[in-house]
Amino acid sequence: MGAEQLPLAGMPQRLYACTPSRLNSWLDCPRRYRMTYLDRPSPPKGPPWAHNSLGASVHNALAAWWRLPRAERTPEMAGTLLVRGWLTEGFRDAEQSARYRERAREMVERYTARLDPDDEPVGVERTVATRTDRIAVSGRIDRLDDRGCELVVVDYKTGRHVLTADDARGSLALALYALAASRVLRRPCRRVELHHLPSGEVAVWEHTDESLGRHLRRAEQIAAEAAAADEAYRTRVKDAVPRPRPGEGGAAAVRHEPFDEHFPPRPGSLCSWCDFLKHCPEGQQAASPKEPWAALPDA
Repeated sequence: MGAEQLPLAGMPQRLYACTPSRLNSWLDCPRRYRMTYLDRPSPPKGPPWAHNSLGASVHNALAAWWRLPRAERTPEMAGTLLVRGWLTEGFRDAEQSARYRERAREMVERYTARLDPDDEPVGVERTVATRTDRIAVSGRIDRLDDRGCELVVVDYKTGRHVLTADDARGSLALALYALAASRVLRRPCRRVELHHLPSGEVAVWEHTDESLGRHLRRAEQIAAEAAAADEAYRTRVKDAVPRPRPGEGGAAAVRHEPFDEHFPPRPGSLCSWCDFLKHCPEGQQAASPKEPWAALPDA
């Protein structure tokens, strides 16, 4: 490395700006991370997923419900908001979409019937952020509750699997949300909850300062790996093969060799759900593509 490329002594290190999703994407598969966050234009994705449409519809309805005047916060109105904002992408056909729309309507009505509409959250779809001397991390919390002397992070889940306290404990995103919320609002925030709407179950974990610190150090370690790969990409991309132009999708159009040293694929069963599977030969060998509606509850 030439002398002109060395960092100057005493100069502050550039912070790695990230979200929990970006960090988890790096952990799952550096190649998918590269195609998502670095390649421009990004390779065309596969078709939209029906379970994402269902999840977004439910999240949007619950966020809109809390923004209503107090007198309008009824379970029936939650169902109405769900129907009004229903997203149809990824479903097999109109009949399947309508069937899951009805199930989702019942889901949000049942869930909101258990809520106290007077118990105003501190935030709904609230963006929080914090930084260390290594990272600047931000994210959006589904709901941030005020439970007496502390804040509580609430995350809605609509997938087919019922979640446990271990899922809440191990969630990097929830831990970072709690840390950021505590720093932004200057109030304790250690409790994180996963609200699984299909089952009505709530998975809870009470963090300590030590466990939140472990998650933060883990985030910094992940960020350091990703930041080093990002820098290698930036210095090498101008000498790499030309990227495909928009509309030139297809596996043959995306060349991975110049970047695999820093962005290796991690083929496995998760490849079935990857948006970029058609551009990844290793992923295609590891798993077959799923139908866009395959992850719907009881699909």
